[in-house]
Amino acid sequence: MQFRRLIALSTFALLVPAGVTACTAEGPGSKSECDVTGCTITFDRGVNAQASVLGIQAELVAVNGNNVTLKVGGQEIVVPVGETQPTDGLSVGVQQVTQDNVVVRIATGIQTNN
Repeated sequence: MQFRRLIALSTFALLVPAGVTACTAEGPGSKSECDVTGCTITFDRGVNAQASVLGIQAELVAVNGNNVTLKVGGQEIVVPVGETQPTDGLSVGVQQVTQDNVVVRIATGIQTNN
């Protein structure tokens, strides 16, 4: 798994100087938009929503009030809305929760809310 992510991040880094700055992809119950710092994923609620970004699989597991449970790279984490949690060398933040969607930002490197 680490090897796949390393290859994906290396490929991503090589594309940046070539002028590729953003891409959009749709998966089962999700839409993702990536740039040089990471990917923003909009998950549909009420379906088996998942996306493959930055060489990892991300899945919306549950929403309980302001807490969102995600499975990122096979590891389950709980992230409160508006906060960021580190997992496996990535930074996972929940930007917004609505009745229909959950917007998550997965970025390379560890970021904190200060």
